[in-house]
Amino acid sequence: MRIAIAGATGAVGRHAAEAATAQGHEVVPLARSLGVDVRTGSGLTARLEGVDAVVDCLNVLTMRRKRAVEFFTTTTRNLLAAEEQAGVGHHVLLSIVGIDEVPFGYYDGKVAQEQEVRRSGRPATVLRAAQFHEFAEQMLERSRVGPLTVVPRMLSAPVAAREVGVALVELAAGPPHPETLEMGGPERLPMADLVARVAAARGAGRVIGVRVPGAAGRAMVAGQLVPDAPWRVGTETWDAWFAAREAR
Repeated sequence: MRIAIAGATGAVGRHAAEAATAQGHEVVPLARSLGVDVRTGSGLTARLEGVDAVVDCLNVLTMRRKRAVEFFTTTTRNLLAAEEQAGVGHHVLLSIVGIDEVPFGYYDGKVAQEQEVRRSGRPATVLRAAQFHEFAEQMLERSRVGPLTVVPRMLSAPVAAREVGVALVELAAGPPHPETLEMGGPERLPMADLVARVAAARGAGRVIGVRVPGAAGRAMVAGQLVPDAPWRVGTETWDAWFAAREAR
């Protein structure tokens, strides 16, 4: 089958593209370099001709609610409209565990995105994943202030982005799921501890875990970003992933 991937070069999208190719599917990347702009909708319908399913792994680097909501709702509306015109039979969205329990700008954007998908009435599957193994490295890069890295205290169930990519392709090749699915990793771990381990390995100074103020901070510490009854649990531990990464 033909599977289009929005965000095919991103942290999860590239793994989804690799998995789809390995399983014998034809991958149709959606990228501006190929004449497709998901933010404006330019070139989308033509690019989706003959496509059976779309996997949406798009991302935007922002913590601001307004920008996140605008990006995710706009790109999702454009994708869904183009899919309907092109006759695409399945929309698969990658989302995040716990976003409706943690009031936070970026998460509000993902909630709005899910709502767009459900309201559209299009055949769709929503897979919420926990934080990826790479998240600790990303936090170290983005939260460093001089010799210190300040990160939010949060309980997580880190999962390998590669395994999430494989799951997305599996879902795209099957029937739509009316219920929201969740996926996490095999362990529950404090994110600040993982960031500290990365920092120690990189000689990047001290990491301090702080509680985010208000309801969002309480929810993060309480484990609202950890799936309660996951549809699938990844098998690769964070330790195994990090050891392999350091070896490379």
